[in-house]
Amino acid sequence: MTPTKNSFRNSCLKKMRTLSIHNKIYRTKKIEQKLLKELKGMKNKKILFYYPLGFEADIRNTLLYMRKFCEIYIPFMEGESFKMVPFRFPLTQKKFGIFEAGDTLRTIKKIDVAIVPAVGVDFNLQRVGFGKGMYDRFFAKLKTKPYTIFIQPEFCYTDRTVCDSYDISANLLLTPKIRKTSKKYNYKRTIDVK
Repeated sequence: MTPTKNSFRNSCLKKMRTLSIHNKIYRTKKIEQKLLKELKGMKNKKILFYYPLGFEADIRNTLLYMRKFCEIYIPFMEGESFKMVPFRFPLTQKKFGIFEAGDTLRTIKKIDVAIVPAVGVDFNLQRVGFGKGMYDRFFAKLKTKPYTIFIQPEFCYTDRTVCDSYDISANLLLTPKIRKTSKKYNYKRTIDVK
C-alpha cells in the first residue's frame, strides 16, 4: 500500500517520539559532528538554524559554535509562517513550544544556508514536517534558494513521492547514521568557505 503524506508523517512522528532517551546524547553528538563537518570553514555566512523542540535533533552546540563566525538567524513566528530574526538571548517559549529570540525591525532577505528539522523525507528529498506549512511558506518568499540541510534524529524515509510540489527540498539530509544528498538536483556543496 502506497503511503499518503499524512500516514507517512504519523509513522515518522511515532518513530521520533519513541526513540530511546538512553542514546539521545549519542545521536546528538553524531549529528552535530556531521553538521560541523558540513559547515567547517564557513565564515561571514548567513545561516538560518532552528531551535530544537524536545524530540528534534538538538543542534544547539553547533548553533552556538557557528555564531562565532557567521550571522545566525532563527525563526520568529508570524501568522502562518515566520520571519528570520538574529539569534540572541533571552529566548522566549511561544506557540507550539518553540523558543524565539526577540522581534527585529530588520528585514533579512537572503541567507546562504538553512538548517531545517524534518519529520520525514520522500524520494525527492522533499520535507514532511509537522503539517503547518511554515517552512514551505517561508521558502516560497525567498528570491534565492539557500543551501538547505535537513536534520532528523532518526532516518525516516520513503522511496515514494508523497510530498506536494510546494514542499521544500534539501540539498543534504543528515541523521546520526546517514548522509544523503539530493538525486533530483545532484547538488554538491556549493557554499564558498572563504
